[in-house]
Amino acid sequence: MSLIEKCKILLTVCAECRQRHTDMREQDREPDFFNEVKPYADKYHALLDEWAEESYEWIKVAKPKYTHPVQIETLTDGMKQFIVQSFYKKTGLMRFVQSIQSAEYTLKTFIDALEEEGEAK
Repeated sequence: MSLIEKCKILLTVCAECRQRHTDMREQDREPDFFNEVKPYADKYHALLDEWAEESYEWIKVAKPKYTHPVQIETLTDGMKQFIVQSFYKKTGLMRFVQSIQSAEYTLKTFIDALEEEGEAK
């Protein structure tokens, strides 16, 4: 799977997290950690780690103008947090939404950089 495909999957995860958080607030329920939260988080935390490793390597080689290693680290940490937080209705809405927006912006910027470098394999 290419880096662009992984970015697009992560953008989908952002949208899923935003919707899940809204649903959990409407349903007014707590999730089952081991049956709901952990399997979902483990799946996407592994994808994030794989994406981050490949992204660092790509940045070293391509040296894109507007994409830097610190952005990859920030995005990875932020997404790992909000993926889990999206299951809990008590998560503060404003900070949660801002974290998702930040991740989406970084992913879109990264996709643009990949496309600019012709990495749409």
